[in-house]
Amino acid sequence: MTLYWLTCQGGKADLEAAKEVNQEVYNFLGSAGQKYGMGFWKPGSGIIHQIILENYAFPGGMMIGTDSHTVNAGGLGMIAIGVGGADAVDVMADIPWELKAPKVIGVKLTGKLNEWTSPKDVILKVAGILTVKGGTGAIVEYFGPGVESLSCTGMGTICNMGAEIGATTSIFPYTSSMGDYLRATSRSDIASVSDSFKANLVADEGCVYDQVIELDLSTLEPHVNGPFTPDLANPLSKFKEEVKKNGWPEELRHGMIGSCTNSSYEDMTRAASLAKQALDAGLKAKAGFSITPGSEQIRATIERDGISAIFDKVGGTVLANACGPCIGQWNREDVKVGEKNSIITSFNRNFTARNDANPATHAFVASPEVACSCGFLTS
Repeated sequence: MTLYWLTCQGGKADLEAAKEVNQEVYNFLGSAGQKYGMGFWKPGSGIIHQIILENYAFPGGMMIGTDSHTVNAGGLGMIAIGVGGADAVDVMADIPWELKAPKVIGVKLTGKLNEWTSPKDVILKVAGILTVKGGTGAIVEYFGPGVESLSCTGMGTICNMGAEIGATTSIFPYTSSMGDYLRATSRSDIASVSDSFKANLVADEGCVYDQVIELDLSTLEPHVNGPFTPDLANPLSKFKEEVKKNGWPEELRHGMIGSCTNSSYEDMTRAASLAKQALDAGLKAKAGFSITPGSEQIRATIERDGISAIFDKVGGTVLANACGPCIGQWNREDVKVGEKNSIITSFNRNFTARNDANPATHAFVASPEVACSCGFLTS
């Protein structure tokens, strides 16, 4: 069976306006979806990549989507590839989608993440090795004993940012954490089937890769990549030196966590834990602090569990569960265009002027933990 879905992204702030201007369009899409058995997600539902992970992705499946970060679904062992709209129309019309046979880059993970290091640091390190073009025409396949220590949503984060190295897609073998995630998102039947087919959802024994990168997770440092490109990898131990050497603005003006890359419940709780520790120590955010849940499910859950309240008390603002500042939907008023400043995010891209339309903003990419904690340390 082939499954398609339609989505409209947006948040509470623009929901009323969307109803007035586009209600006819939404009604048409909703009725067409109902007629032909397609899922339809109303405005405010969240970012499609997070919705896919929570509802549609499954181990061993294949999918295309009209956005480069469709590859997020690789965190659930799915071959998911971002394509253009015309390609998607062809597939929906039952026309085969063709792709030049990709190379396969293997990333062997050993050891286990420790202390402040997170799954985000894996892809930040890989981006530094391969650069923004190094994955072009290739699928990145993660393997090795270190894979077992990663959470499903953590693997989703790694695959999501595979788009930043130009990879066709990225994928992980089936692990127990994928089964746990499927059960937690009311898909126990898929988890059971995946468990029974586990031998077929991993790389073949003795397979050969076109290139192999080896990473020891036990020695991996937290990274802060940028500015202006996600492949300028800066290990945390050397970041201060790089800031001084390059004359980057030292004062952090804003920290942002969330987006389709790092908006899972795990990400939110880890950042909230740090915020709670800051509150207990009598601290509040010195820089601006914004939180973007990836879906309505995440937004509602962090509100239910008191996480939103922690962010609010520490001086943060929970934004609409949409792409938001990650794609420039940020009405920033604390700096003027042309004013040099630094921000840090857990987003996937930090190209010039992407977040706030200011070409002088130095945007750095890090894990939610690092992005959150920097807001309390800034001068």
